[in-house]
Amino acid sequence: MNKLFIITMGLALFLLTGSAKPISASADTNTIIINQIKIEILGNSTVGKYKCNCPHTFRDTIYLNSSTKNSLKSEIATDNFDCGNRIMNKDLKTTIKVTKFPKSTVTITNIKPSGADFKCSLNLKITDKTLSYSNLALRNSKDFLEGTVNVKFSDLALEPPTKMGGVIKVKNEFVIHFLLYKL
Repeated sequence: MNKLFIITMGLALFLLTGSAKPISASADTNTIIINQIKIEILGNSTVGKYKCNCPHTFRDTIYLNSSTKNSLKSEIATDNFDCGNRIMNKDLKTTIKVTKFPKSTVTITNIKPSGADFKCSLNLKITDKTLSYSNLALRNSKDFLEGTVNVKFSDLALEPPTKMGGVIKVKNEFVIHFLLYKL
């Protein structure tokens, strides 16, 4: 009888506290673990749209509301960009001067919640130019953080590629779309 009373009281206490999860199993909403970065370059030419991808294995942790580690920095091998065919790959690599500048750097700092999403500062170093953006929106989904920036080849002191004596021209404007995949 005494055992039944103890079990009943334990069950009542369990129901009153409302949770069977141990405290250590709760998710830390101030920590985001990133395990891959994917960079896409999206643009248009006189013959249609193009898309170049560069997935990059990368692991880092973002600590929100922290002054010690609230940033990501990664070097990306520009030779890894793939535009879907050999000619476009060569044109992109020639345009961004891969032999002279084999790496680009992505730096994301000052990551702060903004509703269900985030805002951040972004620095992209491509060739010898650094493009800086503040208050950039990062859309937050279950699997990744996502952002886009509009860029011009002329912002980087580069000429858009042309072919066939100028008949095929890549437009000056393009979009850099990046995804930070969560673990």
